[in-house]
Amino acid sequence: MGRLLAWVLAQRGHVVDLYDAGGPAAEQSAATVAAAMLAPLAESAITEPGVVRMGQYALQRWPELIADLPEDVFFQQQGTLIVWHRQDAPEAQRLRARLGRTVQQIPELPPADDLDARALAAVEPALSGRFAQGLLLPQEGQLDNRQLLKALASAIDRAGVRCHWNTPRSPADIPARSDGGPSLLLDCRGLGARSDWQMLRGVRGEVVRIHAPDVQLQRPTRLVHPRYPIYIAPKQNGVFVIGATEIESEDRSPVSVRSTLELLSAAYAVHPGFAEARVIEAATQCRPTLPDNLPAIRIPRPGVLEVNGLYRHGFMIAPAMLDCVLQWLECGHSTLARRFDLNIETPASHALA
Repeated sequence: MGRLLAWVLAQRGHVVDLYDAGGPAAEQSAATVAAAMLAPLAESAITEPGVVRMGQYALQRWPELIADLPEDVFFQQQGTLIVWHRQDAPEAQRLRARLGRTVQQIPELPPADDLDARALAAVEPALSGRFAQGLLLPQEGQLDNRQLLKALASAIDRAGVRCHWNTPRSPADIPARSDGGPSLLLDCRGLGARSDWQMLRGVRGEVVRIHAPDVQLQRPTRLVHPRYPIYIAPKQNGVFVIGATEIESEDRSPVSVRSTLELLSAAYAVHPGFAEARVIEAATQCRPTLPDNLPAIRIPRPGVLEVNGLYRHGFMIAPAMLDCVLQWLECGHSTLARRFDLNIETPASHALA
């Protein structure tokens, strides 16, 4: 969020300073570990309609943003495939029903397509003969998060943003406007803003990156499972990001043996070609999460705007959050925020409450 806002505001002629606790590679950010899937219907199984609408909005907005970046960023929109083994058919049926209710509630979402074994093989030949049924969620997509972060770092440098890498700051460290400070302070620190957000917590995620050039999955694939429903996101050059875990913990120690075994075993159960893959990286990070698991924008005092709580949906909702902030800065209100059921908190709203 910080890089997106810095870039767009600099493009609009503002003088921007960016302070980041990490470096250009964003090595301390949850965004570096994420799979960066853009799957509003798939995610509707665990989130609210407003977030789903943000995700649908992002599928149109991301290509516009990426087109203006100085470096290529992998973006794909070939849908999400959901598969399951026979013993997990009841769980899959419950998921299908939830997705159907979402489409009824948000008609602009394309409905899931039911696939039998023949149709599934036609859609994803690499899985031919492995699953009797599946679901295809049309138009969903993904991007390469690390390419995007690198491209944004180049873009903000070219736009004249003064970048202060490896320089952690809090709002208290920045002089007020009356003392020569900035006219606007945008706080996008995630978990770094814990002292300013009551009940902000970290939710641990674990992912494995592997190189499997012999596996030819064409789109993000999710495996229904009652305990660990995994996702497999194919990136470029035979790289796959595999994840599933969502642990209520702020522990950032290395990936556990149990999680590694579950992730890799489930991937192998989807395609046996993963047996010969090479593990590139096993990584953990903590997602900044508010009590309701929803994103928030608030203005605690004049000249300060805070964005937080993007949870597990960061890349999926970032363009919507970006445009809500920009609209608020330009107009003093945001019709987009109302469309996404996003309440922008202001001192006046607290007074009314």
